[in-house]
Amino acid sequence: MSDFTPAAVPSGITEINGKSYMQDAKGALVPVELIKPQHLLEDETTRKVLGFALALSDQVTRFKEHTFEDLGAFDAILDQQYGLTKGGKKGNRTYQTYDGLMKVEVRVADLMDFGPELQTGKVLLDECLNDWSSDARPEVRALITKTFNTDKEGQVNRALLFVMLSLDVEDARWNRAMDAFREAIRIVGSKTYYRIQMRDAVDAEWKTVTIDLAKA
Repeated sequence: MSDFTPAAVPSGITEINGKSYMQDAKGALVPVELIKPQHLLEDETTRKVLGFALALSDQVTRFKEHTFEDLGAFDAILDQQYGLTKGGKKGNRTYQTYDGLMKVEVRVADLMDFGPELQTGKVLLDECLNDWSSDARPEVRALITKTFNTDKEGQVNRALLFVMLSLDVEDARWNRAMDAFREAIRIVGSKTYYRIQMRDAVDAEWKTVTIDLAKA
């Protein structure tokens, strides 16, 4: 990391009447000479890592801004000079080098929320569960439990909900519940994701350029 300049991070040291102090987690000023060496080393190391993290975060932010501007400029030229538009209705697009070895994918994901119909559907499902015998449809029972077994009241496992919507169950209340779930879906916005990939040859597998620290 020697060729990477970290952001400036406060040292945490305050000088008062020629004496050095550091503030503890309770807000009290403690003379540096009374702080254990290992605590000072931990403080210094943490501030060092944070400095690099802040600098890297700024670079990623600038990268996203440049990527948005560069691709937007290309789209504008494509439309102005050739009357062409990349991507489909949702805005998903793929840009690729001429040799087919590098590409940038733009994916637009809907941000979803649910209206009060969600609870109506859940009540109907509870009626189904109460009336079905204990050994009837065990897989469906498990799916319902997992879909609504979340930490927050009124929340739902969205991926499992869509699995549930795809099931064919011959029960009038079940079908009314599925209709309620469909009516509950609200698209409240969207978020754009970039995926940058490259490969060594046209028949080789794509390798994603990792930007997310958690996946590095």
